[in-house]
Amino acid sequence: MQPDPRVPRSQPRRRRRYFLLMGTAVLLFVLAGAVVYPFSAAAAIAMCVVAAALPPVAVIVGNRREEGDTWWDEK
Repeated sequence: MQPDPRVPRSQPRRRRRYFLLMGTAVLLFVLAGAVVYPFSAAAAIAMCVVAAALPPVAVIVGNRREEGDTWWDEK
């Protein structure tokens, strides 16, 4: 089966990075509330702050163009 020429070759790699960062954010939120908060509220708040900063980073990393990508060009 031939790959779709409209889909950039870097898309699976970019999608993997995006979901890895978003999964990390969700995991930090869950761990902060369920595990860390009973022991240290300050650490839980710090984890939530880091988790809240990860989604914009994930979007930037997920949409970063790589060498040889032309998906942003209008043809």
